[in-house]
This record gives sequence, C-alpha cells and structure tokens, in this order.
Amino acid sequence: MATTGSREGLDDTMSGSAGGSVNNVSTWQGGSCEESGEETETERQDKSVKVCEECAKQFSCLSAMKTHMRIHTGEKPYRCDECGKKFSRLENLTTHMRTHTGEKPYRCEECSRQFTELGTLKRHMRTHTGEKPYRCEECSRQFTELGTLKKHMRIHTGEKPYRCEDCGRQFSQLDNLKTHMRLHTGEKP
Repeated sequence: MATTGSREGLDDTMSGSAGGSVNNVSTWQGGSCEESGEETETERQDKSVKVCEECAKQFSCLSAMKTHMRIHTGEKPYRCDECGKKFSRLENLTTHMRTHTGEKPYRCEECSRQFTELGTLKRHMRTHTGEKPYRCEECSRQFTELGTLKKHMRIHTGEKPYRCEDCGRQFSQLDNLKTHMRLHTGEKP
C-alpha cells in the first residue's frame, strides 16, 4: 500500500475503499461530501481513503479531511458578525447565530419546550422516556447524560479537579467550590 502527498496540500491518500477498512482501521463515516455539496467532480471519482498525518483518522473525501485538520491547526475561518466569535465549522456558526436571533427550531412534542440544537432536544426527551443510557461500572447507578456520569465517577476515583485559589482546598464538584468561595468573599447565598 502506497502513501503519497504532502502535509501542506492535505492530499495524502492511501488506496482502499471509502467507508470500509484499511489495515483493519475503519474509515470515517461522518456524513457524505455529496450531501454537503463540498465534493468536487475530481473527489467523486477519487475513491481512495485520505489519512490525517496528525492523528491517523481516515476520511472518504478530501473536503472532510480539510475540515478535520482545523482541529490540529486551530484555524477558525467562520466569524460571527454580531460578537466576533470564530468557528472552525460553518454548522457551528449557524448554531451559534441562534443565540443572537433567539431561533429555537427544535420543539419537544411532549411539553412544547423548544431548543436551538437537535442534540439538546434528544437529551431532553430522556426526561419524558426515563431512558438512562449511561451506567456506572462501579455501582451500577444509571444517568441520562454522560457528563453526569463523569461527575459521579469522581466519588469512586476521589478526583478533585476544582481548587480554591485562596486556601488550596479541593473539590470534586464546581458548585461545591463556588459555595466554598463565599466563605472567603463573605457573599451570602
């Protein structure tokens, strides 16, 4: 199997079938370039797998890999005209713009609550279905969100990532640190 191309051109390619596997490494399947309208005629004909030199992720089209490379380069070509915040992906700017417009296109059929992102609506739906897909391997407790499980795991690991800058005391939860900080500032709850 031959590898050709240069880092600057982002056209490193490996022969293989898009969407399959190359050397037992499955190729990336996150959306097609045809759907995004970003695939050129040359790319439609080129069915080789593109490989990121930084992390070895594989892509079926060059434009998807170029977008991915922004993770490594830090490039953020899309800028919000309202607040100046920059984004590496156009979709992220589009979603961000809803914070300025107030648009909430995703509506819960159960309670009519509206959301700016589809993923947030899907997580919200678990409050109605009772689904708890994240399970603690230590104690079998289940959670509706991955972030909540990660916070819970600190009970078992003893990790305390939040540190008071004034006295050095450490906390497993950010809210506990914020409450503690009131001792130093004299702020009342």
